[in-house]
Amino acid sequence: MLTRKQYELLVYIDNYLRDHGISPSFDEMKEALNLKSKSGIHRLITGLEERGFIRRLAHRARALEVIRLPENSDDDTPETPNNVTSIASARKAPHRPATVPTAFAETGEAISLPLYGRIAAGTPIEALRDQSTMVQVPAALLGSGDHYALEVSGDSMVEAGILDGDTVLIQRCEQAHDGTIVVALVDDSEATLKRLKRGRGEVLLEPANARYETRALSPDRVRIQGRLVGLLRQY
Repeated sequence: MLTRKQYELLVYIDNYLRDHGISPSFDEMKEALNLKSKSGIHRLITGLEERGFIRRLAHRARALEVIRLPENSDDDTPETPNNVTSIASARKAPHRPATVPTAFAETGEAISLPLYGRIAAGTPIEALRDQSTMVQVPAALLGSGDHYALEVSGDSMVEAGILDGDTVLIQRCEQAHDGTIVVALVDDSEATLKRLKRGRGEVLLEPANARYETRALSPDRVRIQGRLVGLLRQY
C-alpha cells in the first residue's frame, strides 16, 4: 500500500513527466508536497521504487520513470490486483493525453501499427511507407485517430526519456500545441522528432539534449506529420 504522501508524489511526478518531458527536480517536488526538506522526498522516492511504482534511470540527471499508478491512496487500503493499474491504462483519459512516454506493461488487446523505419535526417515519412513492417501495440496506449510507429535514431531527445533504438508511437496530425513532441518534416525532405515551439514568425524545433541547438525555421518550411503519444522499449 502507499501512504498519502507517496501517492501525491507519484501523481505529481507522472503529471510533470507528461507536461514537461523530464522529471521534476527535488526542490520542485519538495515545494509541491509542502515538505521542509529534500530528505523527505528521497525517502518517498525510495519507497515508491521499492514498491515497483517508479524506476530511477541510471547515469541521467532528473530521470525517473513511472511504471504504474494506483487507483486510490488510502493509507489503510491494501494494494491488490484490483486497485493497481498499469501506466498505459491509467493514461487513457482523453483530457490528459500522454505527450511524453514512459515504459508500460503490455496488457489487454493489441493493435498492429505500421513501423515505418528509423526517423533520420533526409528521410520523409512518405518515403518510409513502402519499407514498413508491423508492430504490436497495447490498445490502451492509443487514443482515437490514425497512428504509426517509428524507430528513433540518435540521442537528440534523451532528456525527454527518448533513447536511440526506442520505438515511438505517433498520432497522425497536421497541427500541434506548443510544447508537444512532434514528427516534423523540414523542406519536404528531412523528418525529425523534436519539441514544437513557436516564436515571432518562426517555428522552433527544440531538442531535449543540451549538446544540440534549437532550429528556428520559417513556418512554410515545416509540416507537422504527427505527435508523440507513446513509446515502446525493449530491455
